[in-house]
Amino acid sequence: MKIFKYIMAVAVMATITVSCDNDDDVTGGETATTDFSGTFTTQDQMGRPGINTVLSATDADENSFNITTPAGQIAAFSGPFNDRLQAYYDAYGASFENNILGLDQAQTTAVLSLDVLQVSPEAPTSYFTDTSSFLTGRTLEDDVIDVSLIVLFGGNTGARFDGNNGTPNLVSDNVALEGGVSTSTFPYLTAAQF
Repeated sequence: MKIFKYIMAVAVMATITVSCDNDDDVTGGETATTDFSGTFTTQDQMGRPGINTVLSATDADENSFNITTPAGQIAAFSGPFNDRLQAYYDAYGASFENNILGLDQAQTTAVLSLDVLQVSPEAPTSYFTDTSSFLTGRTLEDDVIDVSLIVLFGGNTGARFDGNNGTPNLVSDNVALEGGVSTSTFPYLTAAQF
């Protein structure tokens, strides 16, 4: 019986052993082709992660936002996003206070309903460092969820609903950034923490 177990173990190991070779090189005059025929559709957008999740009232609204081209997003979603944000404030018996960027509620939801990252060649790439470099891209160290929550619920100081003085903590997801520093070479991520 013992020998049977060893034979089975060797057989299992043999079936899961994978042999690889470098067969992806194009040689001998062959050309690689890619077929782009057919109809392609957008399934999801993540220029600003979390905005659609927080401000869409239903799964259908969230899915609709994901397939709407950026050119149509402000017209289609700034109103519903504004209504949803108002419902959050109503639930806490509060009113919106101009945010850390100086935007009122309608301006905030209009800006956030456009799910693209602007590029500002004269400003640092940042999801938010200060009001001069807001949404000019994203770096690996940018905590985009906390920044979005601060813009939505932080008021003019960024700390309005920070969990202090009896307020709920609505300005942070309380998930810390990954430890370490990202690298300047691909894959840019910090070393794995064990």
